[in-house]
Amino acid sequence: MGLLRIMMPPKLQLLAVVAFAVAMLFLENQIQKLEESRSKLERAIARHEVREIEQRHTMDGPRQEAALDEEEDLVIIYNRVPKTASTSFTNIAYDLCAKNKYHVLHINTTKNNPVMSLQDQVRFVKNITSWKEMKPGFYHGHVSYLDFAKFGVKKKPIYINVVRDPIERLVSYYYFLRFGDDYRPGLRRRKQGDKKTFDECVAEGGSDCAPEKLWLQIPFFCGHSSECWNVGSRWAMDQAKYNLINEYFLVGVTEELEDFVMLLEAALPRFFRGATELYRTGKKSHLRKTTEKKLPTKQTIAKLQQSHIWKMENEFYEFALEQFQFIRAHAVREKDGDLFILAQNFFYEKIYPKSN
Repeated sequence: MGLLRIMMPPKLQLLAVVAFAVAMLFLENQIQKLEESRSKLERAIARHEVREIEQRHTMDGPRQEAALDEEEDLVIIYNRVPKTASTSFTNIAYDLCAKNKYHVLHINTTKNNPVMSLQDQVRFVKNITSWKEMKPGFYHGHVSYLDFAKFGVKKKPIYINVVRDPIERLVSYYYFLRFGDDYRPGLRRRKQGDKKTFDECVAEGGSDCAPEKLWLQIPFFCGHSSECWNVGSRWAMDQAKYNLINEYFLVGVTEELEDFVMLLEAALPRFFRGATELYRTGKKSHLRKTTEKKLPTKQTIAKLQQSHIWKMENEFYEFALEQFQFIRAHAVREKDGDLFILAQNFFYEKIYPKSN
């Protein structure tokens, strides 16, 4: 091929290069169109599935109008932070939904934007609270925390989430954008073709590995206020901590995901009955792993840890970890290296007035 190229006249060589470039642009355009078509098809299928479910409930007659009992009138929102093992955990919910009789719905926002417009916030809150056909419901998506009380809702949904060591999360996301994972290996990723390692990126001061990219878990827990997305905001971190304690039922950590699953099964069996065994033995729960990931060097980690943004995100992560371990310590006991959920440790007595 090299000999053939040398023997070609310069004009033909130039034409060949131009033709190759045009062909590559054409292929890129076709791939983009295919991805857009796939996205439209997925949305059409989702709308069709929703209509089918609503029609089935309508055919059931008066049951639709009847008030749901307390156990059925439940909604869980898992506003998942990217690259925190969220797909692994969500697969458990999908695997259990038919058996435990609840619905799972993915919140698919345009371009994965975690901040909803005000009108979409109103629509979302209305859907969550009044969509009886979807209750009990498990909603998941990359959406920042939304305070339902602002919209006059009496019964708020149950929020859960998982956080991860901030540098490990960023490294995983960096390689995910370039090489994807084993969940959908054929899907073309945004940075596909970029072979630069995370270490090289940090050394060169690249934008994809800049300390500002660490700022994600805090705003996800902080919410939809503008200050939440102001990188390095102390107010945002304080608000995120407040929400974690007061608005979230349970927040786990990626590094101790099995314990998170175990606690959810013990506390919310309506949704998570059988989750621990499924996590330990099931195939899907361990399916998603970022490919071609190279661990950063100590020098790279030390450089990122000099940033005040890392210090804040790490403080929030350690705060969440401490809270999770506190809850776990009061809910389980250890025996022969295994954890067991504690039985009920309270009872009622001295009940008055006495019945005749």
